[in-house]
Order: sequence, then structure tokens, then C-alpha cells
Amino acid sequence: MSNTDLLLEERPAPGVAVLRLHRPEVLNALNLALRRALAEAFTRLDADEAVRVIVLAGSARAFCAGADLGEYLDATSTEIIERQMDRLWGAIAACRKPVIAAVRGHALGGGCELAMHADILLASDTAGFGQPEVLLGLMPGGGATQRLSRAIGKFRAMKLLLTGERFGAEQALAMGLVSEVVPDAALEDRALALASQLAQGPRLAQQFIKEAVLESMNSPLALGLQFERKSFQLLFATTDKHTGIAARLAKQAPRFD
Repeated sequence: MSNTDLLLEERPAPGVAVLRLHRPEVLNALNLALRRALAEAFTRLDADEAVRVIVLAGSARAFCAGADLGEYLDATSTEIIERQMDRLWGAIAACRKPVIAAVRGHALGGGCELAMHADILLASDTAGFGQPEVLLGLMPGGGATQRLSRAIGKFRAMKLLLTGERFGAEQALAMGLVSEVVPDAALEDRALALASQLAQGPRLAQQFIKEAVLESMNSPLALGLQFERKSFQLLFATTDKHTGIAARLAKQAPRFD
């Protein structure tokens, strides 16, 4: 990967890819080049058959401190529209594979939104979250008004979005924003262990589960249940279904392709 602001690290385990934001001088703030690199990386990894799970990480001080405000100060509405941010965010949201965010330090603004694009969000006990855009006379533009409210409910989300206040990992866990809180020194080991576990699972079943859960955010209950049912039925055409059931009946660990 040519963009040194985003590192694709040597694969730590079979099927696991680690993407690391690497702009330490600005706490991994998202400039347009980094946003484009993220979109390109997720598109490429999603198409790579050797990759089963993606871990997204930052640095010790910050997962991502938000947008690079230097690119926003004099930007006009037309310039922001021309950047096509929806396509850049969409490339991450469209990833079919499980994505694990490993959040240490700051996850603010666009950084918090980036973390919310993950399927599993692990936070270190020192992580800090927030959507402080309102304090700049702006509002979130990467999905927080939608994803945060779905994750923690209207009233908690509204308070956080309207005040811009920050909150810690334990509070995020209690609200349902993160999957698990881990001691800071152990966070990335935990993320890699979980990624390795998922990488050994049934690929198509995991993809269908992800699709069904995301569908639940966009559909009435009846349509979501119909989507789930059809996906469940299709999995009966896979060898993974036979492998998994046969292993369970034989009281053995399954070995999925």
C-alpha cells in the first residue's frame, strides 16, 4: 500500500488483515487522502479471497481524532459535495466481511463514526468517544445521527449529539455502543484473537448474518424476518452446513473451508 498514512500490516494470522491509521502527528485525523485510502483498502480486501476478517486499528493515543479541520476551514458546500464522502464511507459500509475496530485513545467525530462502521467494536479502558461537531457549528456527516441513535437509542444519542460531550469506554459499553472493554495493553491481542477465531468460521454464514443484521436497520420487522428466513434457507445449499452439523453430532470441532 503506497499511502503511508494507512498501513496494511503483515498478516498476523491466516485470513486476518490489519489496517492501521498512521498519521500520529495529527492523532490519525481523517484528511481526504486517508479517506480515499481507506475506501480503496476496504474495497480491495473485500475482494481478496484470502482475507476473512479485517481489524481496523489506530495508535496508542488515538484511534482517530476526527476530520482534519485544516481541510474544512475554508471549504465551501460545493467543494464538500464534490469530495463525494458518501462513496468513501460507503466502501467501508459495503464490506461483506466481519470488521473489528480496536479503539485506543480518542475516537471523536469522524473517528467515532469510523468505529461505528465496524461489526464488532472493542475499546480499551482508556478509549474516549464523542461527536463534537456541534461545537464547531457543524453536525456529523459520516452517519452518526443514524448509527449512534440506532446503537444507543434516541434520547441518549440526542444528548450526545446536541452537546458534543465526550464519554469513556465503560459508559460506551453501558450504552451499548461497544462490544467489549479490554485493558489497554491487551486490546490489540484481544482483537487479533477474536479475528483469528472468526477467520476459522463459515464464510458465507458470517456474511449472511452481517447482511441480515444491517438489513434490520433499514427495514420493518416483517421484511427483516423475511430476509433472514431466505438467507437461512440458502445456507442449506452449502458444504459448511453439512460440515458444522456433522462435527457437532460427532462431538468434534468443525473445520470450515
